[in-house]
Amino acid sequence: MKHLHMILQGKGGVGKSFVASLLAQHFQAKGSKPICIDTDPVNKTFAGYKAFDAARIELMNGDDLDPRAFDELIETVMAAEDCATFVVDNGASSFVPLCSWLIENEVIGFLKDAGVNLVVHSVITGGQAYADTMAGLGNLLKHFDVPLVVWLNEFYGKTEHNGTPFEKTALFKGNTDRIHAVIRLPQRRKETFGHDLDLILRDKKTFAEARLDPGLSIMTRQRLVMIWRDLDQLISNANL
Repeated sequence: MKHLHMILQGKGGVGKSFVASLLAQHFQAKGSKPICIDTDPVNKTFAGYKAFDAARIELMNGDDLDPRAFDELIETVMAAEDCATFVVDNGASSFVPLCSWLIENEVIGFLKDAGVNLVVHSVITGGQAYADTMAGLGNLLKHFDVPLVVWLNEFYGKTEHNGTPFEKTALFKGNTDRIHAVIRLPQRRKETFGHDLDLILRDKKTFAEARLDPGLSIMTRQRLVMIWRDLDQLISNANL
């Protein structure tokens, strides 16, 4: 069976490409070679990682999004071998067009009939973007009958509203049968762990590359090993 992991969220700057990179590294660590695709028409962050060899699917026709460009994604999936695993990073600016294309073309049912296991990943972030990211997740739950993995990114604060954490919200409680897993990306001490993580995100390095990088200090590499160990375990617990 083919596995297609798509990161979808209508709010920009919440960590979609980071999640895509974590998934790709997790599958690589398990010994597989995921097929990585970057469809973000504005930011090419995921494609910037040399370790993933991510293909670019250009969605722009001049200044406009071309809905037919999404066809290339399905062509690529269908042409792959039966055991292939895909990680697709999609940008905020193409969130609505892509969702509309998926609905209009009945892509969810088509993929299911073709033996493709589609899993949608969406990011909820704390702080000012919490409401917007919750709205994006709500739209996905409303329109797509597929397993959903929710990533709680607490870099900007706790993922809660008026003291109510995500797991206590009506959105979560009303969709426990649809939400496959919740993965929490906890805050780390910004002066040490946070700073070290920023270094490899800036340079688009994987944790494996950082571990062997003599240009990084011993303790920086040690902290990055700790971060990856914890993140990889969280993803493993989600049984993807």
